[in-house]
Amino acid sequence: MSASGSHSGRPAIRLSLPIVGDDARSLRAGDRVLLSGVLYTGRDVAHRRLVELLDRGGALPVDLSGQVIYYVGPCPAAPGRVIGSAGPTTSGRMDAYAPRLLDAGLRGMIGKGPRSRSVVEAMTRNGAVYFAAIGGAGALLAGAIKEAEVVAFAELGPEAIYRLRVEDFPVTVAVDSTGADLYAIGREPYRR
Repeated sequence: MSASGSHSGRPAIRLSLPIVGDDARSLRAGDRVLLSGVLYTGRDVAHRRLVELLDRGGALPVDLSGQVIYYVGPCPAAPGRVIGSAGPTTSGRMDAYAPRLLDAGLRGMIGKGPRSRSVVEAMTRNGAVYFAAIGGAGALLAGAIKEAEVVAFAELGPEAIYRLRVEDFPVTVAVDSTGADLYAIGREPYRR
């Protein structure tokens, strides 16, 4: 993990994926992060299938240890492109499944919107982090995706699990491993 300059004056943190050691625990709500390396995609149907496999004692199609899952169903790639628009989906749709995957080794999630108490508790228990990506910026985010390959549940089409190689994928820590929640922090000044 390293810091890099940014136009707002606060340094962005460069983080290599998968997440190793205590890197997730060192991040704080509000940190701007540039992710590089391999991450996986998955939405609610893929999450349900992963949890069903775990519940049956089956092997998962991907090793979740230290991994990050991006909640996205990418659009088809235009000719000459790696992937189509790849904006985040609402994270709450995965809340029923996320604690089980965090307990299985997942260290990060990328999406948009707040998370449930059970997800935040599982994050603190497992030293994981939740990143927010900017909704409505799918074309911009797709530019940081350098490779995309379907690795599981191909029959789900865009909701299949993809293996993505990303470079400087821009996210913000929305909930850190201590449970600090940027969505709650941002509302505090207006509660008076």
